[in-house]
Amino acid sequence: MKLQEQLAVNKKNGRALLATNFYNFETLSAVLSAARETGSALILQLSESSIRYMGLEVAVALARSAMSQFGVTAWLHLDHGQDINLVKRCIDAGFDSVMIDASEKPFEENVKITREILDYAAGYDINVEAELGYISKLGQDQKMIYTQPGEAKQFVDATGVNALAVAVGSAHGFYKETPRLQIDLIGKINAVTDAALVLHGSSGIPDDQLQQAIKMGITKINLATEIKNAFMKRLQQELKSTDNIDLREVFPIATAAATALVAQKLRTINLDLP
Repeated sequence: MKLQEQLAVNKKNGRALLATNFYNFETLSAVLSAARETGSALILQLSESSIRYMGLEVAVALARSAMSQFGVTAWLHLDHGQDINLVKRCIDAGFDSVMIDASEKPFEENVKITREILDYAAGYDINVEAELGYISKLGQDQKMIYTQPGEAKQFVDATGVNALAVAVGSAHGFYKETPRLQIDLIGKINAVTDAALVLHGSSGIPDDQLQQAIKMGITKINLATEIKNAFMKRLQQELKSTDNIDLREVFPIATAAATALVAQKLRTINLDLP
């Protein structure tokens, strides 16, 4: 099933997919191990910086071969694509989904840039995600400028985008205080558009808020910061207690910590999982 089709089913049935960023083989195997353990499908996300780190061809080949090896239903997605040329390269490279993020541009320019990517992707039959509103990125002020239902409808109607990341109280990175998602706003946006709604910045959001957000229309939940944190904190802890230089023995310990985190998140957003 195409990702856009799965998201449409999720929207209809009040379900969500977890979208997990990966940065290397260890974090990729961590998220896929969690999906296999829980019997879940998920979305594998690559950021522009991760693509620069690994190389586009290597990253795609790694993701595809790992999906097959782990026997997991998964889709490959470009997260926060701001370089239009790279977004197009990812489409050509066989991504199942791309995000064009022109959210920091004026509304009309955001529409224009998003429309350009939709037009380019038209022959590939893939999912295209955009963003509307202000969802602060790492290092930015965690101020809140919420997506308005009327603008969301106007944006989706003008672009035909499949999925829309909405600003409803989340932010990228760790929070300075406990976030409070605007649950009613999610419902209002969901009521006026057919696009699948995406929640960015889920790291640190309480489980009950994530579950409420899904009930009100969120169909894709992005997770990145907590994955890096779980892996690196456990790795740092292990390195303090060992002189072992065999990374094949040390890295799996950190990988297991990330796997446990992602498995817990999958169970949070899919309450019927064992």
